[in-house]
Parts: sequence; C-alpha cells; structure tokens
Amino acid sequence: MSSATRQSNAAARERLEALTDSTSVDLAALGADLLAVTGVLDRSVSLRRTLTDPAASGQRKADLVGALFGGKIGAEALDLVAGMVRSRWAVSRDLVDGIEVLAAYAEIIGADKAGALDEVEDELFRFGRVVASSTELRSALTDGAATATAKGELVKRLLDGKAKPQTVRLVAALVTQPRGRSLEGGLEEYSRLAAGRRERVVALVTTAVPLSDAQKERLGASLARLVGRQVHLNVDVDPAVLGGVRVEIGDEIIEGTIANRLDGARQGLAG
Repeated sequence: MSSATRQSNAAARERLEALTDSTSVDLAALGADLLAVTGVLDRSVSLRRTLTDPAASGQRKADLVGALFGGKIGAEALDLVAGMVRSRWAVSRDLVDGIEVLAAYAEIIGADKAGALDEVEDELFRFGRVVASSTELRSALTDGAATATAKGELVKRLLDGKAKPQTVRLVAALVTQPRGRSLEGGLEEYSRLAAGRRERVVALVTTAVPLSDAQKERLGASLARLVGRQVHLNVDVDPAVLGGVRVEIGDEIIEGTIANRLDGARQGLAG
C-alpha cells in the first residue's frame, strides 16, 4: 500500500471515529450506505477514475459525490465519501477498497459500543472455519450463478439468531460483494480490523484438545509479553497436532507441537 493511500485511509478512519464519538449515528445504516457506494464505484471504472483524478480539485470531486449520492444515502455517509475523494489515492481502486473497509469498520465500532466486539471477532473466525471445512457450503456462498439476494438470504438463514447482528451483516457483505477475493480472506481481514479497534493482534492457536479459560489466559499473557501488544486468541482444535501448541501471528509461526517434533526427528533419521 502506498503512503498516499495509507494516509488517506487513516484520515477517513479518524473522521469516522470523530463522527461516532460526537453523535448518535446509526452505525448499521452508515455501514449499509458506504457499502452501497462501494458497489456503485466497483462497477464503474470511469467513475472511480474521475473521483481519484489528481488533476481535478477536491471540491469538484466532492460536488460530484453530492450530485450522485445526495438523497440516496445518509448525510454522514455522504460527508465521509466526500472527504475521501478530496484525499489522494495511489490507484483508483484504492478508494473503493477504502470505502468498503470504512463500511466494515462502522459495523465494528457498533459492535464495540454494544459490548459485543469479542463475540463478533470469535464469530467471524468460527464462520470462516465452518466455510473452510464444508465444500458444499462454500460453493453455495460463492456461486457465481446465484444472485446476491439469494446468497444474502442464505447467510441470514445460517446466522440469524445464532450470531450478533454485526456479524451477520459483515458476512453478508462479503458474500454479496466479494470483489474478487476469497470468502475466507475477507473474514480474516475483518477479524484483523476488529482486533485493530482495540490495538491488539490476532493469534491463531492450534491445539490437539480445547484449552481451558485459565490456559487461554496464561497463553494470551505470554504472547502479549512477546509481541508487546494485547493478543486476541482464535483457538482451533486439530487432533493431528497430537499435543503442544502451534501459534501463528501474522507471518510469524511458533511451533511447539508433538507432530512437528516427530517430523523433525524423522528428517534427522532420514539424513
């Protein structure tokens, strides 16, 4: 990501934070409005190029946003998008990505304010694991021949009443507007975004058996000391690891499983 895009995304995030701190904005409606703008720009290469043209004045681009979306989305979403088109973007698609992330972040702020952020993080992770383990479900949710409405309804049938409303809307957004990425990748991205709300990192922990709450607490504290930040644990149970713990934090892997040690021993014997 270029420095221009990074700075523009950071500025948009700050405006959203300020908006939600000072007003009683409907965050679900705000997220839906931003997602609708994402869909429009995703379908129109010429429009997003116009809105990111460095030769055009910021006010001119903001006026175009007003002409296109005024009366169709809420005033808060309109103001945020107008601010974003005034910023500089390395490539036109970065603007669309930024608006989509802002839509997801609005839902995450809503979950945080409702005291449900931990649950949303866990639900996104668990749903990703369910999708990864079911070829049939993944095919249904990513079927290019199915309409967005049909896939959105499927998400609601699967999750309504079983997950937080923010989780349902985030998953539905990924399913109905995949934008060329995998569903699992989108879920991981949103999980990281949720963790970032509290300035913590996500650790994927794989064990042979479920961890107790006390074990999770001790492991989380140890990892926090190691990385210097709070750590949110996503725990996956896989009997194939035999024993011990495997931890992934970003690109870093801490391997302490019996299966890995046995593999090392086998390689040593073979050598």
